[in-house]
Amino acid sequence: MIQPERVQPLNDRAPRGAGGFVLYWMQASQRAEGNHALEYAVRQANELHRPVVAAFGLTDDYPEANERHYAFLLAGLVETRAALAGRGIQLVVRRGSPETVALDLARRASLVVTDRGYLRHQRAWRQRVGSRAPCRAVQVESDVVVPVQAASDKEEYAARTIRSKIRRQLGRFLVPLRATPVCRDSLGLRLGSIDLRDPEAVLASLKIDRTVGAVRHYRGGTSHARKLLRRFVSTKLKDYAELRNDPARNLQSHVSPYLHFGQISPVEIALAVRRSRAGRDNKDAYLEELIVRRELAVNFVSYNARYDSYAGLPAWARATLNARRGDRRETVYTLRQLAASQTHDAYWNAAMAEMRLTGKMHGYMRMYWGKKIIEWTRTPQAAFRTMLALNNRYFLDGRDPVSYANVAWCFGKHDRPWARRPVFGTVRYMNAAGLRRKFHIEEYVERIGRLAVPGAAAQET
Repeated sequence: MIQPERVQPLNDRAPRGAGGFVLYWMQASQRAEGNHALEYAVRQANELHRPVVAAFGLTDDYPEANERHYAFLLAGLVETRAALAGRGIQLVVRRGSPETVALDLARRASLVVTDRGYLRHQRAWRQRVGSRAPCRAVQVESDVVVPVQAASDKEEYAARTIRSKIRRQLGRFLVPLRATPVCRDSLGLRLGSIDLRDPEAVLASLKIDRTVGAVRHYRGGTSHARKLLRRFVSTKLKDYAELRNDPARNLQSHVSPYLHFGQISPVEIALAVRRSRAGRDNKDAYLEELIVRRELAVNFVSYNARYDSYAGLPAWARATLNARRGDRRETVYTLRQLAASQTHDAYWNAAMAEMRLTGKMHGYMRMYWGKKIIEWTRTPQAAFRTMLALNNRYFLDGRDPVSYANVAWCFGKHDRPWARRPVFGTVRYMNAAGLRRKFHIEEYVERIGRLAVPGAAAQET
């Protein structure tokens, strides 16, 4: 079923009888399966005796995106287009601002259905379509397990304050979503679309930032996400609770880029983990990250209008950081030096290299990486800007609710005060000695070093 809490009208208009199809405006949920918005559109189309047309607006100026992000996105769209065609649904990809593409096609539609986006510009696009579409427009939330407003009606303080709210609703929302057969196909409609048979040519035609190139370690597409998921469940999950934080062990699932681009459903991932033979402690540890922590991040960007700003941090964190603003920094690095891994810290350099080379970074190193930027930057405000710039530029899953929450966490968000220290005040501090004490951190450095060797094999994920 599609739970009613996932469905939100964007206007109060009625479906148009004169429309030739139901439009599924696909932006956040870029997949053909496990997609509540798509299935809602199919069911509505069947009731209206109309075909379904899916549409994607390919804009050259998506905020802070570069060639790395576009290459991953296009690889995923190629797969999604083929999977949709197999269901009798045409995917129309057009150059232009996403809401403009959607509104142009909406002129011929009976009904517009879209997925939900959580960031400021994504919400604005949907509001604009809702206000200007000539027919009913509906938003269906499909990229979280528990819909945001169903989980909480306010910004939550920490994981401990949202955990029980989410867990008590999993029985209703963590259920399989079956595909609905399409009664009328749309494959023969002539609607004008970019030809995706040569994604490299499409990528070359875009007027985008090319200073950060595509990565070879992760290829976009639902099939690749599922391959990583199967490998994780079969070989890594059994040790996840105990060893997930060890950078040398590489026990992460590596599905976060695919979640960011909506190429796989979090419900599908959670159900696969639940069905596995791993011990309950391992399953619980992973589902805590996938559902509770990830949806805490979505809660953050949904209810905090300053999620991408230093001003959006908790008052206690800003106060303690500002009180230590004048403390002497032993070392200060520029943005250019940080981006090039040119620091005195071999562990931090390896983490930055992993991010730069692969588009990802081990989760524990991501925390250490952020804390050191605070320590090596002249002011906490400058550190926030630097961290967010590097995060959004190099991570495949940058510009994501989880990324904004991760950056904010380094400055005290979703955390508590700790022992007072120079520079940090009572914000949590991390050091290299902790890495050496807890992990075989030199093995991590060696593994990342091998990635930088010309002709080296892609990362073993």
